[in-house]
Amino acid sequence: MKIWVDADACPVVIKEILYRAADRTGVLVTLVANKALRIPNSEHVAMLQVDHGFDVADNEIVRRVNPGDLVVTADIPLAAEVVGKGGHALDPRGELYTADNIGARLNIRDFMDSLRTGGVETGGPPALSQSDRNEFANHLNELLSKNA
Repeated sequence: MKIWVDADACPVVIKEILYRAADRTGVLVTLVANKALRIPNSEHVAMLQVDHGFDVADNEIVRRVNPGDLVVTADIPLAAEVVGKGGHALDPRGELYTADNIGARLNIRDFMDSLRTGGVETGGPPALSQSDRNEFANHLNELLSKNA
């Protein structure tokens, strides 16, 4: 298993959880972003910088992901592609996307997008809470232990 991170918008606290997990388990964590990011000096953490542009990082992740790999992303269309390829997708808030729930999540996303396009103020997501971080860490540990 490899872990791919849609890193442009991934919260720092989630990256830190991933760095600790990489060092603890030896699983490679690769951050994919369109700008250079600081990463720890670790043989288990890598940075892949891609060109600027719409969905360039997402497309690179989809190209490289293999069945059983984990992708950390809040991007639901990216998560759907990953799940379709047999990978795991985990939102930084701790929601694990699966074949059973990704269709519903895409429908909600599309509905909210149509509201925003129509001028409705939908607001942004709340700040990342401690329970979100715990949920993320719990799902991450569960996936890593299954693949140990």
